Amino acid sequence: MAEVDGQEKTEQASGKRLNEGRDNGRVAKSSEINSFAIFSAGMLMIFFTQHYMSKQISDMTINAFNSLDVHNINQETFTYIIKDTILTFLLTVAPILGVLFVVALVAGIGQVGFHFSFKALMPKFEKFNPFTGIKKILISTRSLIEVVKSLIKLAIIGGLTYSILSQFVLNSETLVELSIPQILSYMIEAAYTLIWKLALAYFLIAAIDFVYQKIKYKKEMMMTKQEVKEENKQTEGDPQIKSRIRKVQFQAAKNRMMQKVPKADVVITNPTHYAIALKYDMSKNVAPKVLAKGVDELAQRIKQIAIENSVPLHEDRELARALYRICDVGDEIPSTLFKAVAQVLAYVYQLKNNKKRKLIA
Repeated sequence: MAEVDGQEKTEQASGKRLNEGRDNGRVAKSSEINSFAIFSAGMLMIFFTQHYMSKQISDMTINAFNSLDVHNINQETFTYIIKDTILTFLLTVAPILGVLFVVALVAGIGQVGFHFSFKALMPKFEKFNPFTGIKKILISTRSLIEVVKSLIKLAIIGGLTYSILSQFVLNSETLVELSIPQILSYMIEAAYTLIWKLALAYFLIAAIDFVYQKIKYKKEMMMTKQEVKEENKQTEGDPQIKSRIRKVQFQAAKNRMMQKVPKADVVITNPTHYAIALKYDMSKNVAPKVLAKGVDELAQRIKQIAIENSVPLHEDRELARALYRICDVGDEIPSTLFKAVAQVLAYVYQLKNNKKRKLIA
């Protein structure tokens, strides 16, 4: 297991780490896939354009030699022949090169998807240090693995090529009995037999290397527990700071809640552990509304504020517990508690009316 600062990489890479690696050009990509795609596409293009290519090359050769009889050999004539030859050659191979470019692009995108990043294109000056480069080549485990892979690939391709060609060489003894067209046909068949068998071998090599690159990339991108913690701090914030923020927010919400207690019609208690302040405004609400609620110390604080502001206290153990459990601050009470709360409010309103009558009298 790989280590960073003495810690093992035991955690799977996060989405953030994978995206950062992608921006820096670190992706699970097999060069063998590209090589196989280019090789196969190139062979197919040569096969399908062989008549076109042979005609172009034939016409170019004939024109070059015919021009020698017509024109005097001088610098201008020679320059013309060279330019015409180069132009014809480019027009001949242009379709193949164009297809190979597209195939290479598709093979790359097919492995890692399309993602353009300027970071991956930025030059890294440490790469220009020859001593660092030599050290990586001689000491790096990755370089050693790449050398071993290349040797294995060379052995497989070389051995397969030798096996196929040796069989064709043995069979070539019979060519003396064949006509020229038959010999050409045999050579073409032998060439394409060699090509498709090599392509199949290359496909297997590319498939194995692709799986290897995926596994290696996943292992390289793994994180230590400390790296996961640091990333969580960066993305979600320091847990201690978040805890302080939550405490400040809770205290602010509690202060706002306490400021509403003096406006309550009644505070229902159980009588020591729970306190729920209710307000009923028939013009605004369908049912009584919870202005504040609390348990233990907060309940005592609600009761104290209620007493200081002449808000009636009503003891009802079951109702207080039910209101605390079912309702949040700002909620209207549920229909199941309408009757019980209505009786309490009716009693409170009756007390208020009696006090008013005594004051008037």
